[in-house]
Amino acid sequence: PARARAQDLPPAPSLAALRLAALGDPVALSKATMLYVQGFDEQAGVSIAWRDLDYPRVISWLQRVLELDPRSQYPLLAASEVYGAVSDPQRARLMLEFVYARFQEDPNRRWPWLAHAALVARHRLHDLPLARRYARAIRLQATGADVPPWARELEAFILQDMSELDSARALIGGLLRSGQITDPHELQFLSDRLDQLNKR
Repeated sequence: PARARAQDLPPAPSLAALRLAALGDPVALSKATMLYVQGFDEQAGVSIAWRDLDYPRVISWLQRVLELDPRSQYPLLAASEVYGAVSDPQRARLMLEFVYARFQEDPNRRWPWLAHAALVARHRLHDLPLARRYARAIRLQATGADVPPWARELEAFILQDMSELDSARALIGGLLRSGQITDPHELQFLSDRLDQLNKR
């Protein structure tokens, strides 16, 4: 009897081809393309584990979705929370690096996905230097008024996990002096944390 066989994800079309196919509505095509990619793991009679997908090809499709609609958050959500959650560290790292690269194009809107990437690096990959790299990028580049203080403070907590207490003290002290943090509760929280570090 005939058996269902999984099909490989094809290479992503060129951006020019997609724009031509969009017929003047790239946002709609961006959403349809995202649905196509995200549904590719379920084929007729076959279910494909995310870790078995061709991750470079998945990334190229996610990149095309972003190019069609740069304001879309969905591709980065999928990269950090879906494809980045696989048990294969190499594939997870590919997705986290994709999120990091795309974050730098629009830090004030894309910081949540890099923050999630930092947590994946910290808790799933157990790679504290990588988590710090992502958290540091948020602190230095995501400087908009809508970026919450905790996102800028993430690096300090990772430094504590790394037992780099002097660096954590310096960073928290710098945040307190910078004027970036204005919420009284956040200021008190950071002051208390600095006091705790100074006692260690």
